[in-house]
Amino acid sequence: MNDLLERARQGKARAIARLISLVENDAAAAREVTSGLYKFTGKAYVVGITGPPGCGKSTLVNEMALRLGSSGGSVGIIAIDPSSPFTGGALLGDRVRMADIAARDGIFVRSMASRGNLGGLAEATSTTIKILDAAGFDTILVETVGAGQAEVDIASVAHTVLVVEAPDSGDEVQTFKAGIMEIADIFVVNKADRPAASRTVRALEMMLHTGSPAAGGHHTSQQSDVEEIESTSHMAGSWVIPVLETIARDGKGIDELLLKVAEHKSYLDDSGEWNRREERRSRREIERIMQNQIISRTVQNVLPQKRDRVVTAVANREMDPYAAADELFDLANRYPP
Repeated sequence: MNDLLERARQGKARAIARLISLVENDAAAAREVTSGLYKFTGKAYVVGITGPPGCGKSTLVNEMALRLGSSGGSVGIIAIDPSSPFTGGALLGDRVRMADIAARDGIFVRSMASRGNLGGLAEATSTTIKILDAAGFDTILVETVGAGQAEVDIASVAHTVLVVEAPDSGDEVQTFKAGIMEIADIFVVNKADRPAASRTVRALEMMLHTGSPAAGGHHTSQQSDVEEIESTSHMAGSWVIPVLETIARDGKGIDELLLKVAEHKSYLDDSGEWNRREERRSRREIERIMQNQIISRTVQNVLPQKRDRVVTAVANREMDPYAAADELFDLANRYPP
């Protein structure tokens, strides 16, 4: 493992791919990889790209990566594809769509299946970002599955979040309900050559201008205390969220988008928001790991028959879910691993 970690830090593509495969399939490996690489992370700039299916996220990511690579930067791309709820399989179509840039020097592309995780991210995404960060990639682009309004977990791993919309997708305002609106740092109306593009842009600008609770309250859906909300309010008041138009298929508007992304990165650095977001992100990651450990301990230490008995009691209304959770938690902690 140490040799694999070292080769990944040197930017060796095969070692990076091998590590990602390990953390996708083995929680213990994810822990070992994170422990070995964590002190070398914290330098990469993570940009999340989210939005409904069909809005052109993959094409947009493709064009952004090409330009970033051409300017001398190194780019890691994590493209999350949805898994089948029946078989657990995934097409990994982004691997096909991005095949032309995957072979370029300085660009690494990894498609990952969501494996049923809600919020638009695969469970191993956070560790994969750390691997690419430690490997020396300057920018990491994370494209989520395109689940729409529920796809807000990207705010917990990205420094800058692009929310992408396309015209003619139905009710544009309906697309951006509370969760998806709150995570945006930059709105992108892609496929702007369509007739309805100007209407989509006006609708978004109107929501931002009127100060809708669903607009500009960045990351509030992920926050849990007053201090974090106050920090977010300061950010929303200082950064003017732009609405940009692109035609990613033709490469139009991409340079302007990248300029605005760079401007947001400068804002994060100058305002101290970068460090505040790192603290919020770290808190959420620790909480998620603790939750997973509690569940894992319960599975390991409580016999399946006992778990089934508690579940049956809840289903038969003989026990409420809170009492059931308390009982399982107590049983799990009687016999520490």
